[in-house]
Amino acid sequence: MASEYQPIGVFDSGYGGLTILKEFLNDLPGYDFIYLGDNARAPYGSRSFEVVYEYTLQAVNKLFEMGCHLVILACNTASAKALRNIQQNDLPHIDPDRRVLGVIRPAVESIGDYTRNGHVGILGTVGTVLSNSYPIELEKWAGGKVVRTTQEACPIWVPLVENNEIDSPGTEYFVAKNIRNLLSADPEIDSIILGCTHYPLLLPVIRKFIPENIQLLEQGKLVSSKLTEYLIRHPEMDQKCSKSGIVTYFTTENEEVFEKNATTFLGRNIKSKKILLK
Repeated sequence: MASEYQPIGVFDSGYGGLTILKEFLNDLPGYDFIYLGDNARAPYGSRSFEVVYEYTLQAVNKLFEMGCHLVILACNTASAKALRNIQQNDLPHIDPDRRVLGVIRPAVESIGDYTRNGHVGILGTVGTVLSNSYPIELEKWAGGKVVRTTQEACPIWVPLVENNEIDSPGTEYFVAKNIRNLLSADPEIDSIILGCTHYPLLLPVIRKFIPENIQLLEQGKLVSSKLTEYLIRHPEMDQKCSKSGIVTYFTTENEEVFEKNATTFLGRNIKSKKILLK
């Protein structure tokens, strides 16, 4: 690709990051983006910290090779298990002027606008929950506005989405079960963070089982808003992002399979290219 093509990189282990990209395209339509999905090795949620870090670093390096100066890990598991290592240990050696950002902190920084009593629930993958990234970040960044964080791992939700089972009775069963577990663990929860980028597709089902007085935080809108603010605060990075409205899609899986499933998440038809990460 031409050197003047300097897109913002968006990485996910699979398809969920497309819900983040969709918000980016709404809020920053003039910017260039590359989406890279490591679909052949998904899901990341059950993999070890070491493996997620290794795979994520491979993807980040590939996006850097493609001209990206800014990469968004549009994946909660990668943000939880790999982001800090990449920021602290790898970027100084690769290129200290490049940046890698995640999706956890935008939700954490926004929680004060939602919770009234400080009782926050997290729905996420097994990997994200086991990492304790949300409780740790909430304690660090919520400015004392969070008094209790309760997590519930939802291992079945991502497979249900990726197998187009959103409207099946089984989906309602598992969504209801996990939400019931979460609210039973802390009946005072007044705000819930959807800690996985797949979960927005389950929103119609999720809302059936969550009381109206509980606020739901959708990551896509929050992350997109924070990215917009970031580019305003860092004009030196904004200047490095090319702006031709070009979006390119790469997958480590079969292109036809990726394109078919991507339409579910993006609501539009796309063309993709297969790529190898190593």
